[in-house]
Amino acid sequence: MLRTASIRLNVGPDQAAALAALQAAYADACNRLVPTVVEHRCWNRVALHHLAYARLRKETPLGAQMVCNAIFSVCKAYKAQKELGRIRKDAPVPAVHFNRASVHFDKRTYAIKGECLSLYTLSGRIAVPMVLGEHQRRILASGKAKEAELVCRKGRWYFNLVVESEDSDPIASGRVMGVDVGENHLAATSTGKVWGGGQLRHKRNGYLALRRRLQSNGSQSAKQKLRQVSGKERRRITHINHETSKAIVAEALRFGASKIVMEDLTHIRDRIQAGKRMRARLHGWAFRQLQSFVEYKAKAAGIAVEYVDPAYTSQTCSCCGALGRRIKHRFVCNKCGLRAHADGNASRNLARIGSGAPLPRAAVNTPDVGDVSHNCCVSQ
Repeated sequence: MLRTASIRLNVGPDQAAALAALQAAYADACNRLVPTVVEHRCWNRVALHHLAYARLRKETPLGAQMVCNAIFSVCKAYKAQKELGRIRKDAPVPAVHFNRASVHFDKRTYAIKGECLSLYTLSGRIAVPMVLGEHQRRILASGKAKEAELVCRKGRWYFNLVVESEDSDPIASGRVMGVDVGENHLAATSTGKVWGGGQLRHKRNGYLALRRRLQSNGSQSAKQKLRQVSGKERRRITHINHETSKAIVAEALRFGASKIVMEDLTHIRDRIQAGKRMRARLHGWAFRQLQSFVEYKAKAAGIAVEYVDPAYTSQTCSCCGALGRRIKHRFVCNKCGLRAHADGNASRNLARIGSGAPLPRAAVNTPDVGDVSHNCCVSQ
């Protein structure tokens, strides 16, 4: 399992200047690679290395390994663009601009010595003290340090270090807990827990209205404010998703679950049919982030995670299996009379699927055979 420790660096003025010079040279090297990528439609790390390595060594002050790291960063950026569908076969490759790019470090360009980092710079290695909290110490002690990204935020330098640790021993046997994620309610579990999203939705609506006003203004200060608002909203949602995922995993441990079952919501945004305002809200719904947070926290606790087809989970009665009606947050079954929270009912259906019991996929009219003892006729 891979986890990232964000470590603040206690740098002096000279060290900050050296890191800033490295960051500027690194971003320049990445930008010099972009025309080669666009011309040759190449974002394979090995192929791009053969195309541009020698030229970058001559044109930039970066060392050999840092040039290789710059090639890696550019390839990673273009692979992300391709995954997002922004690179098409019938269209030119878009140019990506690296402005204040993070600097990629590997085991050849950094070393951990106690509570100090030895970092490569253009003027030689520097030793930078790390400001470690309890959370960072726990992550560092859990496994082996891998690659890292050096970033600067608001004048402070951070070293985002990836640590690879072994997964916890999986829980051999236990119950299955279903988790239904939603936009109105962040999550609901089959144990009866519901995490409301009303306050977060209210904040997001406020940010949406503010972005509209700033975009219609179009001034330079409005664009600057727009970037600030976007970052603040993203950080708030990430924080809430971390809190919610931690509570979900704690509930699974309390319940004695060995497996968490969630909906496979891949490509759900492609199926959204709603008004402009609703589309804006749903496209900003960070359900995948919440699911990924639950997944890695669950695996760290030894709990398996499974994604299943969510078809009919919101329409099927978790008590009798018949198709019912969902009216906003309430589910009603006309057959057995169940009245339940709609997301809670869906989470129980997910747990049922995870246990191996299939759900009905359509309404079925079963014959009423009555009581055999009264309808059976025995001939003498």
